[in-house]
Amino acid sequence: MLDGRVKTLHPKVHGGILARRDLPAHVAALEKHAIPPIDLVVVNLYPFRETVAKPGCTLEDAIENIDIGGPTMVRAAAKNWHHVGIVVDPADYAALLGELAAGGRTLSTATRFALARKAFSHTASYDGAISNWLTARGPDGAASDFPDRFNLQAEKVQDLRYGENPHQQAAFYRDEQPGAGTIATYRQLQGKELSYNNIADSDAAWECVKTFAETACVIVKHANPCGVAIAATPLDAYRKAFATDPTSAFGGSSRSTGPSTRRRSKPCRRSFSRCSSRPATRPTRSR
Repeated sequence: MLDGRVKTLHPKVHGGILARRDLPAHVAALEKHAIPPIDLVVVNLYPFRETVAKPGCTLEDAIENIDIGGPTMVRAAAKNWHHVGIVVDPADYAALLGELAAGGRTLSTATRFALARKAFSHTASYDGAISNWLTARGPDGAASDFPDRFNLQAEKVQDLRYGENPHQQAAFYRDEQPGAGTIATYRQLQGKELSYNNIADSDAAWECVKTFAETACVIVKHANPCGVAIAATPLDAYRKAFATDPTSAFGGSSRSTGPSTRRRSKPCRRSFSRCSSRPATRPTRSR
């Protein structure tokens, strides 16, 4: 009814999702009202973020792409995770179908809880995106420079070896949609687990080195640049940057523009660089 705005908020749906199978009173209520239990809920929310990302999106278009029934079903199923599986990510379909086939059409407790955690994070991110967009608009749809409320969603990438100091704990979190070429998109090739200072110094080095159009290298230790140099190759740039202040550069983080081979990275190992990062690394050809 109401052009599709009301189609899921019904006891036949939410009763089947929210009923606890371990409570006789809930089971009896389902039987009395002929409500079949629902064990698996799969929801793809209206594409609000994709809609507002389109040039010329109007306030009316944005409003009509705010899902109401979808998040309600997601939250209901996630709340009742002991008995119901909730799926919000198509990337999970294959693995879940495999588990259902292998487990007699039943998901494990661990899987249902993991899905519930993901579902609540999903609806929080969805509502945050709506809040960010709407609070930057007036009733006429005119946009302001900044929203009244800014909601940020980040996922944990990894636990870090330690925080700013060895006695502190830390973890590295990343935006849902990190910018291309930022430290958040790094891929570690080798070495021990990173610390807070490794990532902070690598980020500082990158913010500096990316201002150069030429092949350049920046070495940072404890947020202070120890050496900055440009040269014809990344290797020569590193050597010049290191020669600026070898004492301070010891144990620092270096960042270069341009790709590097593993052979060219050997000087970094000889001079003890805590963290060396490049836009790309080409494997050295075997001989």
